[in-house]
Amino acid sequence: MLTRARNGEGAAFEQIYRWFERPVFTLAMRIAGDRDEATEVLQETMLKVLTRIGDFRGHGDGSGTPFWGWLRQIAVNEALMRLRSQRRHEHAAEPNDEHLADDRLPPPPAAADAAALGRALAQLPAPTRSVLWLYHAEGYTHEEIATLMQRTPSFSKSQLARGSRRLRALLEPEQAHA
Repeated sequence: MLTRARNGEGAAFEQIYRWFERPVFTLAMRIAGDRDEATEVLQETMLKVLTRIGDFRGHGDGSGTPFWGWLRQIAVNEALMRLRSQRRHEHAAEPNDEHLADDRLPPPPAAADAAALGRALAQLPAPTRSVLWLYHAEGYTHEEIATLMQRTPSFSKSQLARGSRRLRALLEPEQAHA
C-alpha cells in the first residue's frame, strides 16, 4: 500500500487515510481538546503525509521505521504548532511552580474509565492537557515536550504537576458516584 501511495496512486492514499483517520483524530483531540481543532490537525496531517510520503524511509511491514510512528510524529507536530499559534495570540505567561508532583505517581483510579478521563481532560487548558497526554500516553520526556512546545522543561514539569492535581480533583468526584 505504501509503495502504491508513494507512486502517486490516489486509491492507495485514500486507503491509508481511512486506516489512520481515527487514530490521528483521537491523538489530535487529546492534544487540542476541541473537535474543530482536531479536524484541522487531521486535515493538515494528512496533507503533509500526502506531500511527504516519498520522504518516509521506513516500511509498513515492521522493518525499518514504522509508518504509524512517522505519521504520529507529524500529527503531534501539527497539533502543537496550532497550540503555539494560539499561545502567541493569548500572550500566555509561563507559570512558575515550586511544588512539582512526582512524575512516577500513578494516575487516580478513575483514570481507567476512558469516558471519565476524556471528560476531565476536556476541562483542562490546552497546554496542560497536551503535556499530560504527551508525557503519559505518548511517552515523551520533559525535555522532548519542552522542545516540541518551544518552552522549558520546567514548564512541562509544572504543567504535568498542575494537570495531574486538577485531573485527580476532576476524576475523584466521579469515582465517588460510581
